[in-house]
Amino acid sequence: MKKLVLGSLNIDRTYRVTHLVKPMETIDAKKYESYCGGKGFNQAVALARAGSEIFFAGIIGNDGDVFLDALHSDAIRTDFIRRSDTPNGHAVIQVDQEGQNCIIIVSGSNDKVTKVYIDEVLSHFSKGDLIVLQNEISCVDYAIEEASRKGLKIAFNPSPLNEAIQTCDMTKVDILLVNEVESKELFGSDDAKSIQRTVKKKYPRTSVVLTKGAAGAWYIGANGEMYYSAALPSAAIDTTAAGDTFTGYFLHEMSKSSDPSEALRIASIASGISITRKGASPSIPYGNEVRAYGKKNIY
Repeated sequence: MKKLVLGSLNIDRTYRVTHLVKPMETIDAKKYESYCGGKGFNQAVALARAGSEIFFAGIIGNDGDVFLDALHSDAIRTDFIRRSDTPNGHAVIQVDQEGQNCIIIVSGSNDKVTKVYIDEVLSHFSKGDLIVLQNEISCVDYAIEEASRKGLKIAFNPSPLNEAIQTCDMTKVDILLVNEVESKELFGSDDAKSIQRTVKKKYPRTSVVLTKGAAGAWYIGANGEMYYSAALPSAAIDTTAAGDTFTGYFLHEMSKSSDPSEALRIASIASGISITRKGASPSIPYGNEVRAYGKKNIY
């Protein structure tokens, strides 16, 4: 099985603040940092650090060359990276003293993904391969449609939720990965049993992974099976890439063992480690760290 992440590459401009800014308020940032990020990039890094061989497809801007070096440093294949003459996508991120964040995304070059480009990329993949998608690029609905037509296994993280999601045919998605906020918007609830009933009616072929932060994570299988994992107890410094770390490690473990319970456990350890570190991609742990923790600790 080949694994492809078709997704976003954002320059993360991170501001450390005492509290998240309120309407009509101006505050001083305690520190400014810049990292390579974007949900697509972060999830590819997490998959690679977990141990998967990854192909990345996406559009960098005229200021985005740093991403090539960053992807290569994690041995991620960049055969399908293309360049636009527009500025790269970026994110403005506030992180408060408790590690919580709020994020503004500027699409930039991520909005230059076209149907023609998607066709070009997918021509190199075939039935049974895995494609990982998020909602930070253009033409996601077309990518789902064409990947399904070719028989690829589709993992979709529908974040950020916006009007573009309405055009995506979720019935063609194999694994839908959502947090509690996204779950309430899509299913009207963040209760696993309720989601199970809704998904069975609306998306009968789709399995759902529900992450709830400190409240743990659920796997709700297309055949009705359910698994739960507690969250790793961690003192949060920065939660920016916790969900992306979970996604990457979960998908890697599922591709390796097809065991949702173990995949949830390993992904929970990885995301729990990530929130104890600053930054998005810099916070994502390596597989040897995660495995070592898993062998020594029971939670």
